[in-house]
Amino acid sequence: MRERVKTAYGDRVSDTPDPIAEAHRQWSSRWPEHADHMAAVTSVMRAQQLLLSRIEAVLKPYGLTFAAYEALRLLAFTRTGTLPMGKMGTRLMVHPASVTNVIGRLERRGLVGRGPSPDDRRVVLATITPAGRDIAEDATLALNRSGFGIADLPAAEAAEITAALRSVRVSAGDLP
Repeated sequence: MRERVKTAYGDRVSDTPDPIAEAHRQWSSRWPEHADHMAAVTSVMRAQQLLLSRIEAVLKPYGLTFAAYEALRLLAFTRTGTLPMGKMGTRLMVHPASVTNVIGRLERRGLVGRGPSPDDRRVVLATITPAGRDIAEDATLALNRSGFGIADLPAAEAAEITAALRSVRVSAGDLP
């Protein structure tokens, strides 16, 4: 049986080799001043892959990707169910082309409508349909039941992760 190893960037890892711990070890022998940063970024990227996979498995029965779910949920949160597509991109923190793509797919399924603003024809509005509202509510219930892929993590630890990642977002210029 393998001996447990203590990593420089975290607690003990299991008996199964941790590829990030090995990368950290390799980086430490070559570029020690950068090893912790590399391991942190690699850990975040791997966690993102794992969580997206879990969330998309929950959303699959609804025919939604996480991006499509976020767009529906955003529209469902509004008083009128309508938002300019440019504002959606800002709130979802994605490129306008991504919003256009997602809204186009949702529109083909009858979950949203799209049309010009009556106030400014240059502005395109997306509006959630009753079918879109229903699927957004059902998918939200399923995601809540699943604990968003981290149900086994205590709420306090989830809050700590959010706080730690806020520092990363500030450092990257995403927040003031």
